Amino acid sequence: MSTASLYTRRIEVSADETKPRKHQDHHLWKENLWRLAIVAVLIVAWQFAVDFGWVNAFLMGSPGGIAIEAWRQLQSGQLLSDTWTTLYATIVGFLLGSIGGSMAGLLLWYSRHVARIIDPFVVALNGLPKISLAPMIIIWFGSGMLSKVALAFIATFIVALLSAYQGTHQIDANLVNLMRSLGATKRQIFLKVVVPATLPWIISAFRLNIGFALIAEIGGEFIASDKGLGRSIFVAGNLFNLNAVWVGVLTLMLVAIALYLVVSRIERHLLPWESR
Repeated sequence: MSTASLYTRRIEVSADETKPRKHQDHHLWKENLWRLAIVAVLIVAWQFAVDFGWVNAFLMGSPGGIAIEAWRQLQSGQLLSDTWTTLYATIVGFLLGSIGGSMAGLLLWYSRHVARIIDPFVVALNGLPKISLAPMIIIWFGSGMLSKVALAFIATFIVALLSAYQGTHQIDANLVNLMRSLGATKRQIFLKVVVPATLPWIISAFRLNIGFALIAEIGGEFIASDKGLGRSIFVAGNLFNLNAVWVGVLTLMLVAIALYLVVSRIERHLLPWESR
């Protein structure tokens, strides 16, 4: 086959590969438009229900009131300050707990004996509601940022550890035996087989830990804090300011979505075959 023919064939293959991508992008845009339409309909229906007296704005808030309250908090800088406080503590605790727990779970692969010994303790800690530790953590570390980071760390560490260690159990034993027969050391098997094979489990734990880190951090702010979205929601609830409560809740939803998208982007980079 001539060089020109090979070049033409390569262009045709590349064009065929781009067609499914364009098709997927088209469907994604349509799905997003439908989602926006659903949200718009719900907001309009909610506002109409409030305007006609079908819904008590004092007990439920209103889209108009939420928008006004959000603008007021943005102008005063309160919303950005509270969001940054919550986001910073959540991200630091999430990263420390998720990465540290994943590393600990992977290292347990080195010694099944040690893993069996500590297994009951790990299971007990996993079943313990982490928010119950909040009063002690706040007493030990104070009501500042450190206690919120510690709570997010505790909430995510055990989940990441269990997920990573469970992932090591799912590795094909034949593949490990093959590496040993080729003279690979335990360290080489760990780096070349165990870590790559466990990455999907680790990423799944990261997805779960986004919610766990936020729950722990907000719970700590509810108990004792001078700033943050949790404190803002708690104070607004005590003052029966439902619009301010909704501003805090919706902002937390946006924070959770943003963190989830970041984890998804990392997954596409580390595990491109999973994304496909």
